[in-house]
Amino acid sequence: MSEHSYNETFVEGERLGVPALLDALTDVIERARSMPMSSSVLINRNEALDLLDELREALPTQITRADEVLSDASVVFEDAQAQAEEIVAAARQRAIELTSQQTVVQEAQEHAQAIIAQAEEAAQRLTTEADDYCDRRLADFEIDLGRLLTQVQAGRTKLAQRLDEGI
Repeated sequence: MSEHSYNETFVEGERLGVPALLDALTDVIERARSMPMSSSVLINRNEALDLLDELREALPTQITRADEVLSDASVVFEDAQAQAEEIVAAARQRAIELTSQQTVVQEAQEHAQAIIAQAEEAAQRLTTEADDYCDRRLADFEIDLGRLLTQVQAGRTKLAQRLDEGI
């Protein structure tokens, strides 16, 4: 009985971990024979002590592995936290750049609108000045044409009088 349980603590030449050793020790205690008229049991001392020795050997290894896992997890967490901080810092910097670019674009648009407004005012002023100039020139032509018309009418009137006198 003791040999069977103790051999179960090994799997293909490898020692079992703490949970398996505790399971084997529990199995030894559960399979122990009861003493008649008592709550006491007979446990194979060698088997139980062998399992306890295995546990003593496995616990430091398991604790060392747990410490290594925790240490690795701590390093991974610190790396992840550092990366997260870098990402946040980069995002903040990018936001500042985008905001700055947006401000530059907005200022450029406002400047362009001001230039367009000035150009439209200048065009309107030039159009008004050109229309005024044309109106003045046409008025001068109208006066000249009026004089010319008067001269033409006077010349025709004289011509008509000569024609009437010659008849």
